[in-house]
Amino acid sequence: MKTLKKDLLLLLVVIAPMAYTAFIWDKLPEKVPMHWNVYGEVDRYGERSELAALVVILPLISYLLFLVIPYIDPKKRIKEMGGKYNSLNWIITGTMSWISFMIIYHAINESTNLGSGIFIGIGIMIMLLGNYFKTIRPNYFVGIRTPWTLESDQVWKETHALSGKIWMVGGVVLILTALIPNKIISFTLFMLTIAVIVIIPFVYSYRRYKKEMELKHE
Repeated sequence: MKTLKKDLLLLLVVIAPMAYTAFIWDKLPEKVPMHWNVYGEVDRYGERSELAALVVILPLISYLLFLVIPYIDPKKRIKEMGGKYNSLNWIITGTMSWISFMIIYHAINESTNLGSGIFIGIGIMIMLLGNYFKTIRPNYFVGIRTPWTLESDQVWKETHALSGKIWMVGGVVLILTALIPNKIISFTLFMLTIAVIVIIPFVYSYRRYKKEMELKHE
């Protein structure tokens, strides 16, 4: 029963942007913003139906992927995660719904800073994911999946212990970038932060695996 309630609540999160879009449909202009440049300026408009499709697809794909993954996991490690997997589903699908809401809101309020809203949502997601990294067991779908973390459980464990701290700090930095008035500086810092939290775990996992192999051959 608890699982059913959680699934229903998450499903509500998925359909909430769709419901909001339907509610404000008559307020939406015929042409709505669909693409933005690095300055945060709209550089392409599209039909309302295109916007509706986008806000439906973002959270729905995330939700469906999390439903399918446990059934295609060859080692069945995902099912062993239990409630943690459900929490990750909430974090990522919830973020997709938040981004959908921001896109819809920006469509009727073009003066708002869409980038800031998205940066905050992604920052919170990164921070929450970092908090869970230490508890994620080796698998093919969730976490820092490099050739070296997948090859060694110890490398996986140590990489995720480090990455968890880096991602939590990185998430805070991403949120702070949303507060920077200059859009160029804000976007640049956002992309640099993303690069750092991706590259460091990748390099660390390689170096840690290499060290492990050297110790085995001594």
